[in-house]
Amino acid sequence: MPMRKEVWRQLDPAAHKEGLSLANRGILCAILVSSLVAILQTEPTIEALSPLGFSLFERLIGLVFLVEYVLRLWAEGEDPRYKGIVGRIRYALTAAALIDLIALLPSLLIPGTTNLTLLRTFRLLRILRLARLGRFSQAMRDLGEAVRARREELLLSLMLAGMVLIFSAGAMYLIEGPDSPAQFGSIPRALWWSICTLTTVGYGDVYPHTVLGKICSGLTSIAGIGLIAMPTGILAAAFSQAFQKSHSASHHSRPKEVLRE
Repeated sequence: MPMRKEVWRQLDPAAHKEGLSLANRGILCAILVSSLVAILQTEPTIEALSPLGFSLFERLIGLVFLVEYVLRLWAEGEDPRYKGIVGRIRYALTAAALIDLIALLPSLLIPGTTNLTLLRTFRLLRILRLARLGRFSQAMRDLGEAVRARREELLLSLMLAGMVLIFSAGAMYLIEGPDSPAQFGSIPRALWWSICTLTTVGYGDVYPHTVLGKICSGLTSIAGIGLIAMPTGILAAAFSQAFQKSHSASHHSRPKEVLRE
């Protein structure tokens, strides 16, 4: 179907080989504008300027994203992975399609609700539209590939950090628990101190009073420097490798005439 193929080429960034299509550029603008409006609407003084205008805008932008979602679901049949009804269902369950659906729902459901907690939740969900920007960026796809390639090293660093958190919280429970039961009376309570110390945040709301507790705190802080730097170094190396690979692939895919120029 030529029409469906053209819609797929316009809406699927992977199908459009010359950068972002005109349709996807328009969708990008709509995502940014709608997210900005949702952020501004959380300020009561701004929303009071035109409640009806905000409501109409949200209805309109919701209709735009609904049409885009339906067209994208229909056009993905051009991708061999999503042919037929089963293929469409498989596409609808992908992370990208689920983010689209979750970001779409707040525009269609009870925009005039009087439940403030529910209203704030739906406004927050509208900002999830910003997460959709990732599908339009080759750099974001490179980042995802880099994380997947180093998932074992990252998992190891997270396991080490978790072990240090538990052991340091347990030590402070034994050392400081009898004198400060409100802060260190249990390992779950001491975990808040352990997290703040290990990440070197140091809010200062919970701190040791004994000499032995201060020594334990210092050792945890020193360990935190290395444990925080470990995943940072792993990700930095992975990102650099992924970007170099992407740049090399795009360079080799250029026509020979362009390379000669």
